Amino acid sequence: MKRKFKGRRAPRGMTLIEIMVVLVILGLIAGAVTVAVIPRINEARVSRTQLDIGSIENALKLYYARTGKYPDTATGFKVLLDLQLLDKAPKDAWGNDYVYLLENGRPVITSYGADGAPGGDGVNADITNRPAATAAKP
Repeated sequence: MKRKFKGRRAPRGMTLIEIMVVLVILGLIAGAVTVAVIPRINEARVSRTQLDIGSIENALKLYYARTGKYPDTATGFKVLLDLQLLDKAPKDAWGNDYVYLLENGRPVITSYGADGAPGGDGVNADITNRPAATAAKP
């Protein structure tokens, strides 16, 4: 038995225009989310690097408590690894090695930021535990 529709066509699904409108809307939403999220990723990397420097500084303080001195610049983090004060060689959030210096008997830990080079602005700026009054000016 055949059914006949009087005055109405049978529903056939969505038209090509409707599908294109939905895709454009999804693209606009994805673009807005991307613009909002990318800066937050860089902020999170800077925050993670600052926290890592604090953890390394705590390991150095523990080393100082055990030995009465900080490791020299040449030895660096290797002695912390040998004494198992650190689990692995520290890397910043961008995968670069931290720079360790012993300045005037005080340890200075520095990350050169996203670009891995000294100086810079924004995410490329150096992140360090050096006090602001004695920090090197680029």
